Amino acid sequence: MESFYRTHAYLVEHTNAPVRRDLMDEIDWSDRLIGIKGTRGVGKTTFLLQYAKEKFGTDRSCLFINMNNFYFSGHGIVEFAEEFLRRGGKVLLIDQVFKHPNWSQELRQCYDRFPQLKIVFTGSSVMRLKEENPELCDIVKSYNLRGFSFREYLNLQTGMKFHAYTLDEIMEGHERIARGILSKTRPLDYFQDYLHHGFYPFFLEKRNFSENLLKTMNMMVEVDILLIKQIELKYLSKIKKLFYLLAVDGPQAPNISQLAGDIQTSRATVMNYIKCLADARLINMVYPCGEEYPKKPATIMMHNPNLMYSIYPIRVEEQDILDTFFVNAMWKDHLVNKGDKNVNFMVDHVMPFKICTNSLRAKNNPGVTYAVHRAELGRGNQIPLWLFGFLY
Repeated sequence: MESFYRTHAYLVEHTNAPVRRDLMDEIDWSDRLIGIKGTRGVGKTTFLLQYAKEKFGTDRSCLFINMNNFYFSGHGIVEFAEEFLRRGGKVLLIDQVFKHPNWSQELRQCYDRFPQLKIVFTGSSVMRLKEENPELCDIVKSYNLRGFSFREYLNLQTGMKFHAYTLDEIMEGHERIARGILSKTRPLDYFQDYLHHGFYPFFLEKRNFSENLLKTMNMMVEVDILLIKQIELKYLSKIKKLFYLLAVDGPQAPNISQLAGDIQTSRATVMNYIKCLADARLINMVYPCGEEYPKKPATIMMHNPNLMYSIYPIRVEEQDILDTFFVNAMWKDHLVNKGDKNVNFMVDHVMPFKICTNSLRAKNNPGVTYAVHRAELGRGNQIPLWLFGFLY
């Protein structure tokens, strides 16, 4: 146990989160079982350590553990939690909980047996905490940690502390909001860099970003999808090839029969793999209004623009990048559907949006909101695209 305390102390001491995530204040920390999900690479481990640093410092009542530790190949979570409690522990932070067999049943046992213990754990976005783990559905509070928004990236690069706005606030007051931001910085000076490498916090590391992202994407498929969805290793090459084909094709309606032939499997299996890729936050499935999985999506796009630049940078189209940014920014709190022939997307069933590369392409249809790239300031129903990066 002492080695875990030493590791915890070292990690907390050397944790320096560059941006304090808003999720830290959105979580009700009084709950006894809290799950934090998120795609690989968005900073879940750092988030846990930052919480420990802020709330407990070096106090031994809080302990961070990682299920990668070989100790847990021979010991259970319940056994460890009991010993931790005996030593005065109160808050157990468990990273990558899904690496431990029977993790959900053991968390349930801890919840029932140790009412004085709080557990906060991280898991993959692929996990369906409540749907696939009925023993937790009535006790766990689940939250999602996303990659950096453009606002968070801008705060990091400029040292500013811009706060987030709701979609209603942006729709109604975008000119005033944008003027306030423009009085302090020029967002467009940073926007292209964000599209290229700003979503994943590891762009801060002194390593090649694209290589690091490619490695992370492979881990998403090899570990998050195969391990959690319990797919046999022999099918890994099919999933990777499917993902590559979807990426190279760009945002469009998938030809399921063609894809099934390309990776030599059934149409049903292709749809199942597509759902797995979406759960891993590698792609987004956009449907017409009123439709959803398991129907075929109207459009499959990458989850965020950074992925597009890393997978096949030669084929990146500006319009596709901008569409992907918009959908990713909206995805947290809003439903995005495919629009009709005159608009790109329908948000929350009632708000039609057209994404434009510049203001000259924004036709003045009063019933449509135009999200305009290269515009610092909007007017009326034309809103700068970058401002939608302030939704979280």
